[in-house]
Amino acid sequence: MSLQKEDIEKIAHLARLAIDETDIPDYARNLSNILDLVERMSAVDTDAVTPMAHPLDMPQRLRADEVSEGGQRERFQQIAPQVENGLYLVPQVIE
Repeated sequence: MSLQKEDIEKIAHLARLAIDETDIPDYARNLSNILDLVERMSAVDTDAVTPMAHPLDMPQRLRADEVSEGGQRERFQQIAPQVENGLYLVPQVIE
């Protein structure tokens, strides 16, 4: 896909970017190359490819999901500006 000067100006306007007139040919070439790459990647048949969560086919080392610093509610509520019945009171922002 080859982008023209008008295409670059429209993209710049939509993105609210100020582009120097002398840089437009470079932007057109670079963006056209990116779109060509995306087009080539879209043409690849990936139906038999299983989606992966990570580029390396290996199990993730995850730590156990355990509470490490529990029971500090009272401590935090002591320094809160306003607390009532164990809840933090905040100013009303919506009427």
